Amino acid sequence: MKITDITIRQLQMKLKAPFTTSFGTFTHKNFLLLEAKEADGTIGWGESVAFESPWYSEETLQTNWHMLEDFLIPLILNKQINHPDEVSELFASIRKNNMAKSTIEGAIWDVYAQQTNQTLAQALGGDKEKIEVGISIGIQDSIEDLVALVDGYVKDGFKRIKVKIKPSWDIDVMRTLRETFPNVAIMADANSAYRLEDTALLQQLDEFDLTMIEQPLASDDIIDHATLQKELKTPICLDESIHSLEDTRKAVELGSTKIINIKIGRVGGLTEAKKIHDYCAENNIPVWCGGMLESGIGRSHNVALTTLPNFVLPGDTAGSNRYWEKDIIKPEVVSEDGYIIVPTTAGIGYEVDREAIDAYTVAQKHYN
Repeated sequence: MKITDITIRQLQMKLKAPFTTSFGTFTHKNFLLLEAKEADGTIGWGESVAFESPWYSEETLQTNWHMLEDFLIPLILNKQINHPDEVSELFASIRKNNMAKSTIEGAIWDVYAQQTNQTLAQALGGDKEKIEVGISIGIQDSIEDLVALVDGYVKDGFKRIKVKIKPSWDIDVMRTLRETFPNVAIMADANSAYRLEDTALLQQLDEFDLTMIEQPLASDDIIDHATLQKELKTPICLDESIHSLEDTRKAVELGSTKIINIKIGRVGGLTEAKKIHDYCAENNIPVWCGGMLESGIGRSHNVALTTLPNFVLPGDTAGSNRYWEKDIIKPEVVSEDGYIIVPTTAGIGYEVDREAIDAYTVAQKHYN
């Protein structure tokens, strides 16, 4: 492969409904979309999952554009690349900035899959024909509103319900959900809203038979999580603390986590995500694919990754219609009875809707 042309676009898409976590409320998603053209004309697509503000991590939409334009794209343009795994080697001199790296690496994986006449799932080594789907629900105005939402998702067949929690929106919320839905797989996502001194409070979650509690403590911590896990029956799942295979190894060896959430952007791309998956499989640590309110392009990468065998827990990759009035791929990602059928077309498996992309684009720049 030799990438000769790259276009970055900033898109703004309106969410169907506001999405609230412990660190903010979103009504729109502004994000970067990257189009990479190979010398033979093959086009691959990648998506940055960075938000406009550094709520989730230190990366933002603006810093991703800067890193791509000034550092990463110059390392890629017109270089001979035999396999996408080589991209992370080309980027080895650049510290962190994983979401920026993932944006361009994802596009190159798409090009590679098309040129080798494989689906992206096959190129990664996945073999599932369909994947189980969970849903992530933000903090609501009332417990009654939350119960009504969950009821609808359960009736739609979603295999796992993830609920955002924070101090004062936690124990009563989870108790009500468990009493109302005694046989549903439920997990709590804290987005680092608690501290180790909240151990007694978090122990109360043990009575609700949760699948896991995700990232209860600080976003960069694996030490206190190990201490907390010893005090909880509920498995801790790490999210924000895991940026690499090395982070994963250390957290597992310390006993900080029993489950890992793999987000492609957070770990720097599909190559590193696959390495983490393989390590966790060898060490009996289940993994699942987390979501970052992606458009259909980012969502298609998540679908492909989830076809790997150790993704044994339903991820956050729900259908496009749960989030967007109109997505930027055709057909949109659709979930039926809690499953998404993995596409069979080479590359990401979906046709890019350029008309929709043009409608949502608020800025763009071309590089060659």
